Parts: sequence; structure tokens; C-alpha cells
Amino acid sequence: MANDSKRTRPTLQDIADRVGITKMTVSRYMRNPDSVAKATREKIAAIVEELGYIHNRTPAMLSKASSKAIGVLLPSLSNQVFSRFAQGIESVTNANGYDTLIAHFSYDEDVEERKVEALLSYQVDGLVLTASTHTERTLQMIKTANVPVIEAMELPESPIDMAVGLNHVDAAYTVVKAMIAKGKRHIAYFGARLDTRTRLRMQGYDNAMNEAGLTPLHVLTKAHSSFTLGHQLLEQALDTQPALDGVFCTNDDIAIGTILACQQRAIKVPEQLSIVGYNALDIGQAISPKLTSVETPLFEIGKRSAELLLASLSGRPDEEKVVDMGFAMTDGESL
Repeated sequence: MANDSKRTRPTLQDIADRVGITKMTVSRYMRNPDSVAKATREKIAAIVEELGYIHNRTPAMLSKASSKAIGVLLPSLSNQVFSRFAQGIESVTNANGYDTLIAHFSYDEDVEERKVEALLSYQVDGLVLTASTHTERTLQMIKTANVPVIEAMELPESPIDMAVGLNHVDAAYTVVKAMIAKGKRHIAYFGARLDTRTRLRMQGYDNAMNEAGLTPLHVLTKAHSSFTLGHQLLEQALDTQPALDGVFCTNDDIAIGTILACQQRAIKVPEQLSIVGYNALDIGQAISPKLTSVETPLFEIGKRSAELLLASLSGRPDEEKVVDMGFAMTDGESL
């Protein structure tokens, strides 16, 4: 049945016969519609829509022509952070006639390796990675493919090619300094997944705590982030430090869960316990008190990543190879 279905797919010749033109003209239209006369272009478009024609890019890909596709590696499909990031990428790729092929690697370097191999096998024109540590084979495949690469979300010391992100150590340091300035002395860091960005934020937290002569308290889990996780981590922190008066969370999911857990325990936020999140998701402004968070320009990071990648593909690469998009703190009520 599947083979019969494939044989009945409309072809370029079918379109040409319906319009009364050559197959070569239809092929030229598929590559560049503007290369065909307006009246003919309109006829072809009408038949393409009527037949539900699906353009086969395989011949062009096999001839090493541009696939007009970008591969995007995302570590999570459940985290809103990466949907906003992907929207930023597609705001540029869509406008320039490129498709995005999205692969999920679940914060796992070995899975990333397999996904990179798969994307490169489809002859993608470039890659956007959302991790800064990779297996040796991943690095070798990218070198062999010789395609432009963006490492997004972080600012690695030695990027593969280009990088767009922010300084997570500095962002965390700034936040914890602000908490200390509010008189907080027993501040814990809540982390999940234990990926690179979680560890960079923990480093910034440690820097601020040590500089102030305070004792760091890490409450960590390898589980993926969730609202309910905030409740669990708060219980662990209070068991370790009953005088807890501040919590800096690696993301907003955990921070919001911590605020809700405080409400169940009748702990006043921020009077008794200050809570700060990371990424400034919209839901943080819908709860009470409104969550104070690190605002990361996720859409803009995606947009700038795509701009750099397409500039490189056009043969006019941007001179700026590493772009720091910065951060800000929101005017919440939980600090």
C-alpha cells in the first residue's frame, strides 16, 4: 500500500502536462518562482495547489547544492525557554526561505552526537547547537561537514565557530549580590539537570557568597525541572538550614514551585524568604507575589544566531563571532 501511494505522487512532469509547458520550466519555477513569467507562474502555482505536490529536494541535496535547511539542536521540548529561542530562529529563517529541522537531545552528549550525525546526513546548511560541550566525534563530524555552526545560550571560551548567548556566571553573581544587599545571609542555590548552564549559575552564586564571607548551600537534583520540584528542594534546604532566608533558583519553574510551597507552609515571601528565578517566564508575573527573575533575551538570542548563520552562508560573515546579548533583572516582588 505504501509503495502504491509513493507511485501516485504527482511529479514535475504531471504539472508540466497540466499546464502545457516543459518539465524544465516547472523545475526552474521550483528553484526560483521569479525566474518564470508571471502568467505561467500563476498557472503552475494553481496546479501545484490542486495536486498537493510535494517538492523533492533529494536531487539537489545529493548534488551538494544548498538544502535551504538549518539544523537546530534543543535539549528540552518541555521547557518554554527553548520554544521562545526557536521562535527567534524561525523569525529569520522563514523570512529568508530556510526551513528548520529540530532535533531533541535531552542534555545528553551522546544523544547530541547521534542527532548531529542525522542532521548532517540530510545535508543541512548549518547547525545551531544549545550546548557548549560535545563528544570528540561530534566535533570531528562538524569539522568534516564544514558547515557554519552557532553555539547558542552560552559564551564558551573556545567556540567551534560562532557563539550567541550571555554570561551566566555574571548574571547569577549579580542576582545573589542583590539578595545579600537586601540583608539575606542564608541563601541556597536550587539546581536541576546539572547541565552546563546550571553549573555556571552555581559558580556565579558561589562567587557572590564567598566574596561576602557567607556559606554556600547547594540543593541539587539530576531530575528535570518542574513546579513540584520546588517543593521538594525547599524541604531539603530547610532540613539543612532552618534559618534559610533566600533561594536563588536555576530557572523559573523551580522558583514558582518554591513560592507555592512557601504559601503552603505560611512562609512569607519576601519578608521571611526571598526567591529569585531565572529566564523571566510570563507565568512568573501571573503569580503573587510576582517573581523576581533574571531576564534572558531568548527570542533575541535565537534571532541573532540565525542572522549570523545566514550571513556566513551568504558569503558575508559578520566580523563579530561571539555575541553577548546581556541580561537584566525583572521588577518582581519576591526579592
